[in-house]
Amino acid sequence: MKTILIISGGTEAIPGILRAKAMGLHVVVSDQNCDAPGFTYSDDRILASTYDVVATVAAARDYHRTVRPINGVICMAADVPLTVASVAAALGLPGLVLETARLAADKLAMKQCFIKAAIPVPWFNSLNSAEELRVMMAERDHALVVKPVDSRGARGVLRIDNKTNPVWTFEHAQANSPTGRVMVEEYLAGPQISTESVMIDGRGFTSGFIDRNYEFLDQFSPYMIENGGEQPTVLTSEQQLQVTTVVEQGALAMGIENGIAKGDMVLTENGPKVIEIAARLSGGWMSSDQIPLGTGVDIIAAAVQIALGEQPSEEVLRPQFHQGVAIRYFFPPPGKVTAIINVKQVEHLPWVHRLGLFVSPGEIIHKTTNHTKRAGFVITTGKDRNEAVQRAQQVVSIIDIQTEVVNG
Repeated sequence: MKTILIISGGTEAIPGILRAKAMGLHVVVSDQNCDAPGFTYSDDRILASTYDVVATVAAARDYHRTVRPINGVICMAADVPLTVASVAAALGLPGLVLETARLAADKLAMKQCFIKAAIPVPWFNSLNSAEELRVMMAERDHALVVKPVDSRGARGVLRIDNKTNPVWTFEHAQANSPTGRVMVEEYLAGPQISTESVMIDGRGFTSGFIDRNYEFLDQFSPYMIENGGEQPTVLTSEQQLQVTTVVEQGALAMGIENGIAKGDMVLTENGPKVIEIAARLSGGWMSSDQIPLGTGVDIIAAAVQIALGEQPSEEVLRPQFHQGVAIRYFFPPPGKVTAIINVKQVEHLPWVHRLGLFVSPGEIIHKTTNHTKRAGFVITTGKDRNEAVQRAQQVVSIIDIQTEVVNG
């Protein structure tokens, strides 16, 4: 029995843990939370922060030497490519080279890499001060996006115009960067798409292709808050090919020849452009639920095989069908949660695939400033895209998360 180390024991990692066990693997889960939900389903556990490279490598080495050999390492619903690559390098396992993992964790270096490889990206620049931002805002008459170079979950990401306060903008983005680094880029108009590709010996197989929903962009401004996504895409076959070609070229430019490449793409009037490419499985229940529901492709199994040095069959990476799937989030008013009603009316409906609420009565809901502030989600299916979306919206409208204003 081979052993795989899964870095992250959060709730979203559970489908991956269960899938690895179903593949006959001995599963070790690493997380700093001793009560991590994933530990319930793992065979062994390692206590170390997913973001602490040194501690995770040391703990993995100790387990590898004293308990049982580790044959592969992967992360599930966690943006920690450097931690994964460092463990792989330390134990001589298959995986990304460290330079690729560093690019994946640094949005500025990633875009500089894309420029060198002639991969289309929006205009961008580093930001060292609010004054630099003030000058750029004066020079450009269209919306800009200011973001931390090395954060996640849309923390510190702001869509601004020439009326936005540059001092507050810079300080907010900088406060959300672990290294205090900030960048600015052009805001791109056009359909936004999440892709998920499996790279095998430099060839890309993009089974994940989901249209992202930003219907509340103005409501949450200047914060960039996504309200889910849906599939099948409305893009034509030709447009899909254009997007997947660019994301796969971008993955190769980063050095991802064998592994997962998760693309955040925008289809502009001048063609597709890359916002970023993550060298990992996606979160948000995309790789675990949305892609298999919409296409029949088991992308987690493919990622696990690659982590073990095995090669997935190309046939299993091609979509078997295209079913309507949608995900939507809950955004109740800020305040203290007093009640959550009508959940039982919808949770057992056959087309409600997964329903999750992140809050409970007595908790405080803060202003929505990034994706970690969303109060819950629902994933629905339908005979087509429109039916799936309508059903998701129906669930969000029926479930009532009631709040009351709290002083301060």
